[in-house]
Amino acid sequence: MFSNALSRDGRSLAASRSGVLSYALAVCLFAGVALAAPSRAFAATHAEKIDALIRSYSKLRQFNGSALVAEKGRIILRKGYGMANMEWRIPNAPDTKFRIGSNTKQFTSMLIMQLVSEGKIGLDDKITRYLTAYRKDTGDKVTVRHLLTHTSGIPNYTDRPGWREATIAPHAVADFVTQFAAGDLEFEPGSRFQYSNSGYFLLGAIIEQVTGAAYEDVLRERIFAPLGMKDSGYDHAETVLLRRAAGYQRSPDGYRNVRYLDMSNPFAAGALYSTVDDLFKWDCALYTEKLLDEEHKKTMWTPARNGYAFGWVVAKARLDDGKTEVSILSHDGGINGFHSVLRRMPDTQDFVILLDNTSSGNTVDALARGIIDILHGIEAPGPKQSIADELAKTTKASGVTAALARYRELKTKEPLTWDFDEGALNDLGYEALQARNLDVAIDALRLNVEEHPKSWNVYDSLGDAYEAHGDRELALANYQKSVELNPRNTNGDEAVKRLQQPPGAVDVPRLARYVGTYRLSSGGELIVMREADKLVVQTPGSPRGDLVTDSPTDFHRADGRASITFAADGRGLVLHQGGRDVPGKWVK
Repeated sequence: MFSNALSRDGRSLAASRSGVLSYALAVCLFAGVALAAPSRAFAATHAEKIDALIRSYSKLRQFNGSALVAEKGRIILRKGYGMANMEWRIPNAPDTKFRIGSNTKQFTSMLIMQLVSEGKIGLDDKITRYLTAYRKDTGDKVTVRHLLTHTSGIPNYTDRPGWREATIAPHAVADFVTQFAAGDLEFEPGSRFQYSNSGYFLLGAIIEQVTGAAYEDVLRERIFAPLGMKDSGYDHAETVLLRRAAGYQRSPDGYRNVRYLDMSNPFAAGALYSTVDDLFKWDCALYTEKLLDEEHKKTMWTPARNGYAFGWVVAKARLDDGKTEVSILSHDGGINGFHSVLRRMPDTQDFVILLDNTSSGNTVDALARGIIDILHGIEAPGPKQSIADELAKTTKASGVTAALARYRELKTKEPLTWDFDEGALNDLGYEALQARNLDVAIDALRLNVEEHPKSWNVYDSLGDAYEAHGDRELALANYQKSVELNPRNTNGDEAVKRLQQPPGAVDVPRLARYVGTYRLSSGGELIVMREADKLVVQTPGSPRGDLVTDSPTDFHRADGRASITFAADGRGLVLHQGGRDVPGKWVK
């Protein structure tokens, strides 16, 4: 499908019937002077090749979203692919709004640097200067610079045990900092790089303390309003937002809606939404001093450890011809149901932004790389077919034994055609786990261990499958192997401790934490009670039902009518029933 492109003053851009721009009129203006326009044939050639490449990914369900590509500061492609809402069959378009996940971090770093340039924040100040309630034994060692460069040593809150369950409940900034972003340091600040969303959450808290205003209001006042980014903001789920894409998780046989995430939790680390058009405005502004002077921008883009600067990855990438190197400022953003890829090439003023609403992850990264190849006159490799999709189709038709045989056949005969990344079998295994087809899950995940014996994640996944099947010894052995390969695997570490308890042991204090009345977003109430070593659930006017434990936070009704995921702190839940996920908040 094709949506007419608009120039900055709202006039239609000439477009070919294929949906790519036949002549690029939308431009960045640097110091008030437009860059020279590429020839019509040159622009069309690159645009058509890029469009064909994106369509090849979209056809294989490896990209579903909106794309914008600018060459020498001029837009040559601006288009939507696939569906913004699959249930209503609403197509993606250039003005579709997507969550951008960790691409939020570059906006947070810009706010910090603006405040630095105004003398309101010092990069080498200890964070306790601004967060006076933060624990001093660790906070007095950590600087603002450490937070910006992921070198603080503060544990990443998204790696915490029980974090997945905690995301369904709202948290005030101060409470979140205390509960999730103030753990013991994992290393001496500045001594190494370790990606930490906690650091950027704390930067958001610092921005609020220094300005006396809400993070989202500061963003609007200092960045979005000055740049005319009217389609960007903080994504509150309860806000009615025109043209907002729904988030999906791709599965081998289709798509499913992603689990609920309360957007107070990603905050300054990942809570923003935007469009490809607005992000092009952002790219253009970064070539000027409208937001920040050159000296402070240079500081912002100076890499520390692992090539990470302040909210940006700074690197030289070798392209697929094996010899061309390109300087790139980049970041990716992944959040429930969404993946965003932003690539800036300042030397040539090229820009690539891909916003996806199907959690496509690695395939979107590969697509961005292919687009950059084309911009440099290099033939881009096409997408590889998904082995997970093929296995699902074969399983449905002929069973898991045939599917595993098909995997081995394709691995031998067509190794370059298919994507044999560990994620393919992993996804298939978890798809089977969710369907309670445990034998299929174990077979798929066991094969993944055979294929990728050095990956900690494959053992962790197989442990999940064995535990769900009731094979405690095999589950424990695989979790232990996973933790051996990755000591920071908190899920595996928690599982090892849990399985080392005597069989049948019940964590009664944890059950007590979930007792209470929850107000559902649908308007009703759900009552959770404890009887001895089990939970009982009831909605007014409905029969009681015993809950069976699936994990420390996941339960299902014994009668099969529904399942429930509790927040680890007991302050919220999600009721899974009839294909819907209904969040609820503890009220008493």
